[in-house]
Parts: sequence; C-alpha cells; structure tokens
Amino acid sequence: MISILMSSYNHAPYVEAAVRSAMEQKGVDFELLAIDDGSADESPKILQKLSEELGFYFLARENRGLVATLNELASMAKGKYICTLASDDIMPQGRLETQVRYMEEHSDVPVCFGQARKIFPNGKLAEKPDPCYLRGIPSVSFEELFLTKKEVHGCTELIRKTAFDSIGGYNQKFKIEDYPLWLALSNKFGNLPVLPDVFCHYRILPGDKNMHRNLTFIFTQALEVVKEYKENKLYKKAADNWNACWFSFLAYSNKKEALFKLPKLCSFSWRFIYRLPKLFIPKFLLKY
Repeated sequence: MISILMSSYNHAPYVEAAVRSAMEQKGVDFELLAIDDGSADESPKILQKLSEELGFYFLARENRGLVATLNELASMAKGKYICTLASDDIMPQGRLETQVRYMEEHSDVPVCFGQARKIFPNGKLAEKPDPCYLRGIPSVSFEELFLTKKEVHGCTELIRKTAFDSIGGYNQKFKIEDYPLWLALSNKFGNLPVLPDVFCHYRILPGDKNMHRNLTFIFTQALEVVKEYKENKLYKKAADNWNACWFSFLAYSNKKEALFKLPKLCSFSWRFIYRLPKLFIPKFLLKY
C-alpha cells in the first residue's frame, strides 16, 4: 500500500532509530526503500546490518544529491502511496494507518500532510507541534504556499503515486525536493489537506548539519522555484515575500550580512517594511 523512501546521508547517530520507527508501523502494508547517498560516516554499515535484520531494500552508492536519490527510490516504489522519511527523523506510531485511512476515504486528494514536533539536540521531544505548520489546517492552497502565507512539513506527506507521476516526480532543476513538488501539486489539483495529527518528529541539529537549518540555501532555492511561475500574476509579490523572509532571518542571525544584502532584498512591500526595524534591534530582544 505504501512505499517509504529514505535517502540517507551522514546521519550515523540517528539512522537506526529512523529505520526502526518506520519498520514498527502497524495496520497497513508497506515497504521501506533506502539508499545511502555517499555518506562518509558509518551510515552504510548500519543500514546494511539493519536491512539484513529487518528485510528492507538497501543500496549504498556514490553521492548524487537528495532530489536524484528520491526520484531513484520513487522509480522502484511498488506502493499506491509514497512518503519520505529523513534519515535523522522519527515516524510516530500509527502515522501510516491514519494517513492511508484518510486518503482511501478521499479518492480525489493527491496528497495529505500533518503536523511535526521538534527533537532538540539534547534528544528531548518538544511538548507541542511546531506552530509553523498548525496554520495549514485544514488545507493549503497554491496561492498560500506561493506567497509564504502557509507552509507544510516535507516529511509529513503521503502522496498518491499516480498524482506524483503525473507531474514528473521531484523536479531535478532544484536541490530542494519539497517546495517545487507542493507548488506543482496544488497548481494542478487545487487545495491540499493538512491534518491535525503529528506525523513526524524532526531533529534539529547544531549548525548547518541539518540542511533545512541552512536557511540561506533554502531561500536561494525557493526564489529559483518561484521563478518557474514568473508568468503568474502573483510572481512579483511572491518574490518580494520570499526576499522579506530572507531579510528577516538575516536581520536576526547576521546583521552584517543583512546590511550587505539590503539592496538585493529590499522592496516596498509591507512584509519587508514591517521587518526592516529588526536590523536595528539587538538580537537578544528578538524572537527567533
């Protein structure tokens, strides 16, 4: 029924917990497909041992990047649905059963999302779901995703494989996998449902070890994705909103860099003007 796709890269301390959280899912038929994408740590050895113990597909090879690896995994998927699991995250019990039930009851829906809770560097699990994604309930539209009004967590998805194939899978023009896919799906199929259930415990790692903590990289890629829709009447507003978000992040984390990039990121949008004062407020007075 479901193919779980795992691209592993340098997560040796966490990958066993990630695999076991997937393999312990109950109430639905699934397969786990894992590729180690050129890790320099012990991840391949750990995954090989686990695959022999638990009986899932595993391949170790040279590095090709996240998007190419996920497309390779998707090409092997036998499931009616696919989902991803990062090699440092945890899949809560009951997740697959809950999502399959929803998708089977809503045959016109291409994908559904849920909520996520953070795992902090000390290993402690956040008490509540991340509020960033709660705003998406009950659904997100193309416009909301395009204009950064709402966001969904990329490891809480369950995608109907036919819908995934109909848009050509993950877009290999980009180094990020999720945002281009969500825009393509919402642009083709309409609003995408977001459930209140927690479907992922995602790990926060120190520094930039977690790609999604490297927000400058994310913003740069997101702006390239937005350019794919430059004929859309909302394109200019979307680009301004993403630039304002990028400036806001820099104004908190690196004021010197924010000042350097000011000519590139500034606009007359209310989102930018609202965030401009952050540049002059000490970091300890600001909320991350």
